Amino acid sequence: MKRAALYMRVSTKGHGQTTETQAVALREYASHRGCEIVEEYPDTGISGSKDSRPALDKLMKDAGARRFDVVIVARFDRFARSVSHLLRALEEFNHLSIDFVSLSESIDTSTPVGRMIFTVLGAVAELERNLIKERVQMGITRARKQGKALGRPRIKVDALQVAGLRSRGLSWNQIADELKIGRGTAERAFRTLSQKPLRVSDNASLIQ
Repeated sequence: MKRAALYMRVSTKGHGQTTETQAVALREYASHRGCEIVEEYPDTGISGSKDSRPALDKLMKDAGARRFDVVIVARFDRFARSVSHLLRALEEFNHLSIDFVSLSESIDTSTPVGRMIFTVLGAVAELERNLIKERVQMGITRARKQGKALGRPRIKVDALQVAGLRSRGLSWNQIADELKIGRGTAERAFRTLSQKPLRVSDNASLIQ
């Protein structure tokens, strides 16, 4: 007898929406398959786009502890926020030898057809990642040809001001806070002073 985990989610509290409607269908399916339900994981009033969902987080933690053998959901969109999220979860379940069943899509990764669909989804996600990477690279190449500067603009820092604060005994972190810049930026500005001779006026400004 397989141990089953049931996951349900509704995005709106009230208005008659509860996870119970999904739960009834999932319980019936588990009973029909002869599964023992070890726990139900309901997320109520939580958008599917949220990175963190209490019940889902607990389900994934319990999966790592191998508390169950199969996860049953009503629909993909009740469980995952995106195709990539779904694939990451399925890959983890596959690594843990946990099956995944979605009633609406009639997907069961314990069957040959379910495993094939999982493979196809993975291929589509990989293609999407490659296309995005290719478009980004093409954009960078085009920008370089047009002479556009890439990356964040450099912050202009008065190296003498940095040196003056340093001479007063301030730490790099204190200097960074004082000038509202990063510590690395302050250090780089200070190093530029050693690369060029100081003028008399520069020495005077440091003493002040």
